[in-house]
Amino acid sequence: MLLDLQKRKINNIEKQDNKRILEQLQKDLHLVNRPKHIECFDNSNIQGTNPVAACVVFKNGKPSKKDYRNFNIKTVIGPDDFASMEEVVYRRYKRLLEEDQPLPQLIIIDGGKGQLSSSLKSLDSLGLRGKIAIIGIAKRLEELFYPDDPIPLYIDKKSETLKIIQQLRNEAHRFSIEHHRKRRSKGTLTTELENIPGVGERTIVDLMKNFKTVKRIANAKLDELEAFVGVSR
Repeated sequence: MLLDLQKRKINNIEKQDNKRILEQLQKDLHLVNRPKHIECFDNSNIQGTNPVAACVVFKNGKPSKKDYRNFNIKTVIGPDDFASMEEVVYRRYKRLLEEDQPLPQLIIIDGGKGQLSSSLKSLDSLGLRGKIAIIGIAKRLEELFYPDDPIPLYIDKKSETLKIIQQLRNEAHRFSIEHHRKRRSKGTLTTELENIPGVGERTIVDLMKNFKTVKRIANAKLDELEAFVGVSR
């Protein structure tokens, strides 16, 4: 009984503390709603190879790891952080809308004005602009960027608000890097294709989009491959 009482007391203290932090976050970021549900995005690629992205989710001030999502970039060729961010933000919220899932009160984009602008394009396409608060955070000076505002917001570096934003950003970066390493450890997917003379990056992307894996490409029929690479190759 005493142990249960202590647990309940600790849980109540944590809830009150989280509520206070979120209220401060709402105040510091000038948000209309308390951000009980926050999502943060980060891109990862090494010299343009195997570009991926991650979305981490915090609920009531804590990581909700079951809601984390990884993305393999599908529509972007080469290292293009802006286009990659536009793709994953669109895919994430298109899926939530289709599945009638709750939307976050706050989206945090790891990046400055460029990544933020790209993300806004996706929210515009989905009719969500103005319905979800969104900011970008630039690493160098920890500047916070808002839509349609060229002047960044600077928050006290010792504040709990900045600390929780940094925690979200760092967690998204960690999760994205972890996924990128897993993809690379599987044989870097396209290594075998890159060694074939005459097969360039665009062809590899087309092949991978259609066949999904190198093994399936290797087992494909000749006429199936000819449709993508031509008879000569």
